[in-house]
Amino acid sequence: MANWTETTADIAGTQVVLIRGGAGKPLLVLHDEMGYTGWMTWNEELAKTHELIIPLQPGFGKTPRIDWIRNYRDLAGFYAIMVREMNLDSLDVLGFSAGGYIAAEMAAADPRMVKHLVLVAPMGIKPATGEIMDIFPLTARSFLRSTVADVLGTPEFAKIYGGEMTPEQFEAFEDARAETARIGWEPYLHNPSLPYLLTNAKKVPTLLVWGTKDRVVPRGCIDAYRKALANTKVVEIADVGHRPEIENSAEFIRAVSAFLPS
Repeated sequence: MANWTETTADIAGTQVVLIRGGAGKPLLVLHDEMGYTGWMTWNEELAKTHELIIPLQPGFGKTPRIDWIRNYRDLAGFYAIMVREMNLDSLDVLGFSAGGYIAAEMAAADPRMVKHLVLVAPMGIKPATGEIMDIFPLTARSFLRSTVADVLGTPEFAKIYGGEMTPEQFEAFEDARAETARIGWEPYLHNPSLPYLLTNAKKVPTLLVWGTKDRVVPRGCIDAYRKALANTKVVEIADVGHRPEIENSAEFIRAVSAFLPS
């Protein structure tokens, strides 16, 4: 699978690395708190009907950290600048975990920017029941293993994270954790005002995707987003964890493809 290219874009004076692939309507993809995982089966399938635009978040990988970004709302504002400077106008947005948090902040700030919103196990709203996992006391390896229900039964998990962690991989994961802690520590990976501001995005068609064995983001987060966003559809994928896109790629692709217009 090599249906993608790596480019850079000068966004507000920062060289942002972008992974782009596919053809069709643009789909902005926001990766999770551990960084971009590489081009997977779900990328390849969605790229048949959409152009995937995947920025590497500032402070992750080759994209430098931006000191003035102090929280996830700032980060959403930066991505809004990127959307305007790249002349993307209104587009569909797909966010995973903390990337879903960013996508929700973008929709809350300017719902005209987002045509369709797909949030996969999103952080960002404090659940009424359950807690978002505290990822920082865990080692990177322990946290990554906790994101899937069946490590051995998920071949793409081994493709992404398998084998011994090289020094380069270890450094990348620790850099990601450090940046996530810097902008998401207090309040912990949520914004108390977000559910109220999402009233502004109540007309944005939204798909919430959640694995029934997710140990990172509880069902309470999905319920909170559904309460805040009126125009929502919830898809639960049975017997998978926090990474439904790799644990049950077929079901994930089916749900997202049915929701997003091609």
